[in-house]
Amino acid sequence: MTAGGPYPRPRLAVSSCLLGAPVRYNASHSRDRFLTDVLDPHVDWVPVCPEMEIGLGTPRPTLRLRTDGHLVTRDGTADHTAAMTALAETRMPQLEDLDGYVLKSRSPSCGLFRLPRYASGLPGERTDGQPVDRRGRGVFADLVREALPDLPAEEDGRLRDPLLREHFIERIFAHARLRELFAADWRPRDLVAFHSRHKLQILAHDPSAYQALGRIVADAGCRPRGELEEDYRRAFGAALAVRPKRGRHMNALQHVFGMLSDHLDDTRRHDLLDAIETYRQGQAPLSVPIALLRHHAMGEGVDYLTQQTYLDPYPADLVLRHYL
Repeated sequence: MTAGGPYPRPRLAVSSCLLGAPVRYNASHSRDRFLTDVLDPHVDWVPVCPEMEIGLGTPRPTLRLRTDGHLVTRDGTADHTAAMTALAETRMPQLEDLDGYVLKSRSPSCGLFRLPRYASGLPGERTDGQPVDRRGRGVFADLVREALPDLPAEEDGRLRDPLLREHFIERIFAHARLRELFAADWRPRDLVAFHSRHKLQILAHDPSAYQALGRIVADAGCRPRGELEEDYRRAFGAALAVRPKRGRHMNALQHVFGMLSDHLDDTRRHDLLDAIETYRQGQAPLSVPIALLRHHAMGEGVDYLTQQTYLDPYPADLVLRHYL
């Protein structure tokens, strides 16, 4: 890979309503324009609506999550927990080859975070019809996370946060690149090359994982491929799951600068250092030093850097890394 692509096409499961399907309880949708207008040209969707898929139809009675984990209608007359569990068991093999999942927030089947939970009749629980707490997770979402804990997953609402959005997008493209590697008839040298392209990206997320992954790759020629793949896949996913802080980005930026410095005159070196320092002080977005470093790496033909995914992790028209 060189700056500007090519990029893999992540395969993403998504709550169908977020793509505009009228499948919500009231026959409406929750179309998310970032997903449908910005991300859509770059990914392949796998739409899922658990409530429709267990046969509830639309419109339908609203559902609630109880403190005992059951998914019931608001009036408590129907319990759909068993049907939802059976659906998850059926769907799971189809979700294993994915690069990520975008779920509908506040959904008792799909919500990932802070879902209201209602009384299940246990002693001491409130009986006024108000939520007992907001510590729940949708029944289907919980089953998916339990079965596929390493799969990048986010809610639509959280993706409005520029930091969380950028992190999620970075993870799904990295996941897709790794999926493509292991789907092919790969050899240890291919894993070494993949790891080499991702070194600075890994470093920006988790320096300790950078060391651990290096040790895994060092044994690439003398371990069974299946065992090697499993270990690398797990460690790589865990590394990218760590959201990088400004200090770790600074570390990666300085690594890139160090590799470029001897190729540049004093003026360009000082321009780069000024851009990196301005980012450190929070006065410029990460995209500024990244763009300059990538420009000079390409201009000077520094092949190792032009192939680094850290400088070019996803298509530029996704307009990320521009927040302060």
